[in-house]
Amino acid sequence: MTTYLEENKQRFLDELLELLRIPSVSADSKFKGDIRRAAEFVRDKLTAAGLDKAALHETPGHPIVYAEKLVDPSRPTVLVYGHYDVQPADPYELWLSPPFEPTIRNERIYARGACDDKGQFYMHVKALEAMLATDGLPCNVKIMIEGEEEVGSDHLGIFVAEHREMLSADVILISDTSIISNETPSLETGLRGLSYVEVEVTGPNRDLHSGVYGGGVANPINVLASMIASLHDADGRIAIPGFYDDVADLSDAERAELAKAPFVLDDYKQDLGIADVMGEKGYSTNERTSIRPTLDVNGIWGGYTGEGAKTVLPSKASAKISMRLVPNQTPDVITELFTHHFKSIAPAGVTVTVKPHHGGLPYVTPVDSVEFEAASKAFEDAWGKKPIPTRGGGSIPIVALFEQELGVKSILMGFGLDSDALHSPNESYGLFNYYKGIETIPYFYKNYAALKK
Repeated sequence: MTTYLEENKQRFLDELLELLRIPSVSADSKFKGDIRRAAEFVRDKLTAAGLDKAALHETPGHPIVYAEKLVDPSRPTVLVYGHYDVQPADPYELWLSPPFEPTIRNERIYARGACDDKGQFYMHVKALEAMLATDGLPCNVKIMIEGEEEVGSDHLGIFVAEHREMLSADVILISDTSIISNETPSLETGLRGLSYVEVEVTGPNRDLHSGVYGGGVANPINVLASMIASLHDADGRIAIPGFYDDVADLSDAERAELAKAPFVLDDYKQDLGIADVMGEKGYSTNERTSIRPTLDVNGIWGGYTGEGAKTVLPSKASAKISMRLVPNQTPDVITELFTHHFKSIAPAGVTVTVKPHHGGLPYVTPVDSVEFEAASKAFEDAWGKKPIPTRGGGSIPIVALFEQELGVKSILMGFGLDSDALHSPNESYGLFNYYKGIETIPYFYKNYAALKK
């Protein structure tokens, strides 16, 4: 297989670059045609890789791509999950090269979706191709790539529930997470959940002259800013009654195990261009970004934001707010707590609406399972060192749903880096990571087939 991978190295890269040129932005309806083009591209490449039944399965939203290769009913079945949709590339002016014209600089691919998740799921397509072209598959494989992950996977849950038999598997394999570094591989053992809402504060029935009315009428922007500021206390804790009631606290031993992950605070600050870190008192930066819940404003707007001056007191102000959740917290409960609290702290001069967008449950995978052992050994085989178990700060809401609907655990076998700038301008993915992922994935299948007997 090593020879096959080396001989096809350039083609594997060229195909990924072709996929990255398709602006498959699920959040913006103007890219609907591009979403379908990306789905068709993935379907065709799965067929070319040697998989069977590669097809688009329509949903009320964007299509789901599914394919399979069932080699022997006595062997274990692996279901691979990924997503071909990407985040919006805005603001375009902050990109050093156009987001949908992939550019290679310093051994990195710069493009929207390079790491999240096109570069990562496409490693699986090429790894499966390599196995089928050389030694064959030691496991049965099913692969499902969706087009709505970046907007909440609303229709995937319905699809999974309606196709339980088709999607039945022994384990789900996902590459949509990161490693500590290229020198220190890791495997994520958990993900935070999510509650995502949009709030709107309305004051007067129209925009007003700030000189005539300023000081006498509630300014929705001022009010919204004050309300948001009150959502954290002086110790960085979220000041919503009941918010921490269900939080599963880790033991000292578990925290000590997570602390083994290499982390240099000065390097972290330098990479981000900040003078200092901040967050919940009593926890390290790594803990704040993985095992503790958070509340952050993702966008805020209102009034006049164009060029020059317009002295206006706006009628409305809005914000988008995300809350990352940890084990035992549920998005429905947290969304209800937030909604009740946010409306309760509004002054009489304004009205408040809270619109829930999407959410997902937290997830933890057991480290003493055969599946985790197969993944850990795969890193040892390819990298020459055992990966460190970590907790991820991001959310993949569908992972918990998979367990509910299909009754199986997921292995989070990602190859990205925190410096890949996911969701940001100048997103990138290392050539090393792309090729190393293709090399590592076949070891998982080999190990899993051996351990599952």
